[in-house]
Amino acid sequence: MSTIKRNQLFVASCLALLVTSLSFGIRAGLLNTWAHEFGLTSEEIGVITSTAFWGFPVAIVIGGMVVDIIGMKKLLVAAFIFHAAGIFLTIIANPSNGFWTLFISTLLIGLGNGTVEAACNPLVASLYPTNKTTRLNYFHLWFPGGIVIGTLIVRFFGVNIPDSIYLSNWRLLVGIMFIPTIVYGILFLRLKFPVTERVASGISTSQMYKALLKPLFIVMIILMFGTAITELFTGQWIDVLLKNVTDNAILLLTLETGVMVIGRGLAEPVVHKLSPAGVLLMSAILAALGLYLLGHSTGNMLFVGAIVFGMGVCYFWPTMLGFVSENLPETGAVGLNFMGGAGMFAVSVYMIFMGGYYDKLVAQQLPSGANLAAYNAAPAGSDMANTLNSAKALAGPHIINTTLIIPLILIAAFVILLIYMKSRNAKPIPITNAAIANPYEDQ
Repeated sequence: MSTIKRNQLFVASCLALLVTSLSFGIRAGLLNTWAHEFGLTSEEIGVITSTAFWGFPVAIVIGGMVVDIIGMKKLLVAAFIFHAAGIFLTIIANPSNGFWTLFISTLLIGLGNGTVEAACNPLVASLYPTNKTTRLNYFHLWFPGGIVIGTLIVRFFGVNIPDSIYLSNWRLLVGIMFIPTIVYGILFLRLKFPVTERVASGISTSQMYKALLKPLFIVMIILMFGTAITELFTGQWIDVLLKNVTDNAILLLTLETGVMVIGRGLAEPVVHKLSPAGVLLMSAILAALGLYLLGHSTGNMLFVGAIVFGMGVCYFWPTMLGFVSENLPETGAVGLNFMGGAGMFAVSVYMIFMGGYYDKLVAQQLPSGANLAAYNAAPAGSDMANTLNSAKALAGPHIINTTLIIPLILIAAFVILLIYMKSRNAKPIPITNAAIANPYEDQ
């Protein structure tokens, strides 16, 4: 039997997550372009972007339920197909079919993103059973890392290029995602995979599903709603919400996610010093402070807010997964993937609601009886366009301040969780088994 090449599998997993994050970062920078070129309202943009966030939970939940049966390799081949098809459909979108083509392509990319996490989260946990939280942070480093790359591509591709040319060349930006997609597809086809940690440990399927009903797991699912919305809604919409407050809104996302890359790269000493529950409490405090600064600042203070917010949300997603994997290991791949699915589902619902709410806030700032679609289609520099921009400059921070309520609630919740974990004096109990303990070939 050939040896599992742990490092190669980990690198391929990071490339697959890079595609997920590039789709997030590049699309976040193109929302205003699509709204202008295809005549879409903010509510329609909200529906399109939310599609990725409910396609994700569908894929991650179904993937989590079948990964032990069909294996991680087949799931990742499916992810490659979803990603490739979604990128292609995005590129061929045009004004006559813009909404539905972007809707379907975003759904496919969301399915690809969810399938990647459905396979790669348990893969990383299986490859590093005694250091799961740290390694999940290293793996998820590539989500903000890809957003940094994607937003920089969008930002600097458009510098000093007339709008007419910029709008006609956004397809090239989307096409860049084909490169890591093809590379990770080839790597996963060549490599041998281990079984999941739950299968290797001998925990039965019935034991796994019973573990999903434990009160602690249910609490973590609920908390995942809040951590995911705080991080992902703000990141996906920051360019839309603050574009009329600063000329460099997309760079706020770049700065925020750059901080996340550094933070996740330094995860090991932070997690070991504070414990996962302590890290989550610290994260909620900083996320709340960052959102407050983003919603109440202008000029350079917005960049300070982005840095603080990035420090806050940087550990949310991987540490939530690591907490469950370490303290509820019997939940297996399904537990990890239910967590991810719950988070993305919450974001999708919140995004649809906030898209409509944002349009309502903008409309309230326009003259009585104004047609929002007509204002959205107004030429740049016209009186209507200037009035619309002023309305959006007021509406965006209002949405951020509304979202601030969520991390404030999380602060209280994580204080309780930290006290509970200390009183329980529970130490992470990694599942050990001869099948997992086999030496990997680190290549």
